[in-house]
Amino acid sequence: MNKYKWGVIGTGKIAHTFATALMNCENAELCASASRTEEKAKRFAEEFGFLKYYGSYREFAEKSDAEIVYIATPMASHFDDAWLCLENGKNVLCEKSLALNTAQTEKLIAFAKEKGLFFMEAMWMKCRPVYRKMKEWIASGLIGDIEYIKADFSNFIPYDENDRLFRADCGGGCLLDLGIYPITLTHDLLGVPDDITSSAHIMHGIDMSNSILFRYKNGAFSSMDNGFEIQLRNNAIISGTKGFITLGNWFHCTEEGILFDRNGKEIERFVRKDDINGYEYEIAELHSCLDVGLKESPLVPHSDTIAVMKLMDECRAQWGMKYPNE
Repeated sequence: MNKYKWGVIGTGKIAHTFATALMNCENAELCASASRTEEKAKRFAEEFGFLKYYGSYREFAEKSDAEIVYIATPMASHFDDAWLCLENGKNVLCEKSLALNTAQTEKLIAFAKEKGLFFMEAMWMKCRPVYRKMKEWIASGLIGDIEYIKADFSNFIPYDENDRLFRADCGGGCLLDLGIYPITLTHDLLGVPDDITSSAHIMHGIDMSNSILFRYKNGAFSSMDNGFEIQLRNNAIISGTKGFITLGNWFHCTEEGILFDRNGKEIERFVRKDDINGYEYEIAELHSCLDVGLKESPLVPHSDTIAVMKLMDECRAQWGMKYPNE
């Protein structure tokens, strides 16, 4: 078993969740953590067992011997942080959304290829067992041709002007944070739509909620509602000519998928409880890729990451929403 030295940039909530999975993966060595202050980096390192810590991202990139870096900083920082790590010869797993727009995304991917390094957006949904089982059912023709997808991701979150979710300068808004999941699901199953209709409630320079409809020339369509203003069940249904699949509440990280025939009779139920907290699957995927010398994941290929970002760019263009630092 190959072992890999990991570093983590950013010490917020998502970094804590990821580090919990990382510390329980036997082929991951917790090499170094980095934050904007030495105090935060030290506290994070001590909590999870990282051997070293750095009070600046540049110092981490230039001095640590981490082979892989997980980037868990705010969206607006992803481009600079990922570029810094790639520039210093480190493989990168960067939280979604990978960047603020398509131009940044394409530059990062091109730079990773130029440097000969592994680079992947941390779209953990695609690496999870239930999602992969759903793809198997569809590829086997068990629901026929897909006609309709309904997937939502909306959580009620009280407004806080200091929270990065609500700050335009941090790349806030629900599209890049939540909407990316149903858009990724739809694109993965149906490809690039022929028509996009979308609307959003814009406040303080970010989308507080949005509604997105993708239509395809063959008649298939996908309906997606996302936001911070109302609480939805956040499940998904993929309906085809022969049957349909439901992904349980919180479809992006569900532990249960159910296959039905066209009459609503249950055909198969797939349940897979997480070994740790669900982030272990993307860690395993990255390790598997490095083991065989791949520079991108077949589960989360660069082409998909770029395509989804283009779709989100189109939605924001329809809303007239642009981030101050893009």
